[in-house]
Amino acid sequence: MRRRVVVLVAGLLLAVTACSSGQQSAQNREGQAGFVSGNGNVSMFAASDRKPAPQLTGQTLDGKTWTLSDQVGKVVVLNVWGSWCPPCRKEARSLAAASRELAGDDVAFVGVNTKDSSPEQGLAFQRRYAVPYPSLFDPAGRSLLAFHGTLNPSAIPSTLVLDTKGRVAASILGEVPSQRTLVELVRDVQK
Repeated sequence: MRRRVVVLVAGLLLAVTACSSGQQSAQNREGQAGFVSGNGNVSMFAASDRKPAPQLTGQTLDGKTWTLSDQVGKVVVLNVWGSWCPPCRKEARSLAAASRELAGDDVAFVGVNTKDSSPEQGLAFQRRYAVPYPSLFDPAGRSLLAFHGTLNPSAIPSTLVLDTKGRVAASILGEVPSQRTLVELVRDVQK
């Protein structure tokens, strides 16, 4: 009995810290392994060092097709998240507020919902946090594999900022520190 309590407490502690502000690996509530949370480090890339983002196309949580190439001429903020991830829930309001603040500035936001078993989980998350932009449904994280070398497909949450030419200009591995940080990062990329 005592061993069972210790195992239960250890499992609970692992679940609580699963995707927090430190580098950690764990499993989500569906038992899927293999996500790593970053520490919120922000990286900017000089224009001469920027690499083109891969082609990204997929179905949104509400069943529409979204394509990155349709966003040429706009700065694109791409956020990788899962409804099961505590830092994703924590950053959601900041991302939603930043997208509303930047709405008139030729900035497109898109999420990539990963490791959720159904679109309904992602749609409930978007309603709860009043997320005004679409999210691609990518339960297996396959679309993220194209970002190899730029984005760890297991790093959840992660955010990329693409410049108007579709090149990776900045990244945040881990939770977005604040709405202000993200807005200033986008404005720096717009310069």
